[in-house]
Amino acid sequence: MTNVLVVDDDFMVAKVHSRCVSAMDGFTVVGVAHSGADALRAAERLRPDLVLLDVYLPDMDGLDVLRELRAAEALDADRPTADALFITAARDAGVVRAALRAGALHYLIKPFHQAALREQLRHVASLRTRFDALAVHGQARQEDVDQLFGTRPPGSRELPKGLAAHTAELVERTVRAHPEGLSATECAEAGALSRVSARRYLEFFAATGRAEVTLRYGGTGRPERRYRWVV
Repeated sequence: MTNVLVVDDDFMVAKVHSRCVSAMDGFTVVGVAHSGADALRAAERLRPDLVLLDVYLPDMDGLDVLRELRAAEALDADRPTADALFITAARDAGVVRAALRAGALHYLIKPFHQAALREQLRHVASLRTRFDALAVHGQARQEDVDQLFGTRPPGSRELPKGLAAHTAELVERTVRAHPEGLSATECAEAGALSRVSARRYLEFFAATGRAEVTLRYGGTGRPERRYRWVV
């Protein structure tokens, strides 16, 4: 279970983010803070695994919150390091760069579709799983490092022209519901879509690394392409 602290000065926005987190398997909201000082106190008390952090807070900006959080963690060897995901309306390039250098996992600019936040949460879960696996082995291979440092989920990337967000979510849910994999025809039947439409979305997910394709050889004709969600 990934414990999450939600930090946003807007009570309604914090509530929306909390609902989104709570709806995700493997995530739970352990606290909500509406100022930088409250966030630091909550982090000290709750020791969250992940902090959803706004830049614009009434007493200090989120960058300073993250810096102070890192300083507190450095002083306490027994204190686990919390990951940070910025969710903010701040668009200044300098702020984005500072967030990256402060150690943020990612940076979502408001407004955004809730699917982007869900994808980032899945990315966090994937990272935690990979780090746990590395801890068991004690050493990392270069391919392990490349996966951890070199891959970022497409998150806010826009869908290609002609693809709709609500249909993309439908296809994603359908593929996730079939961990053994499924064909475009099976996806179309399960999602009440045309085969051509389902195939377009499946191929988009495959091209962006969120689904993998395997070939199943049967009788005559071309092998069947099967899709499995991997993010």
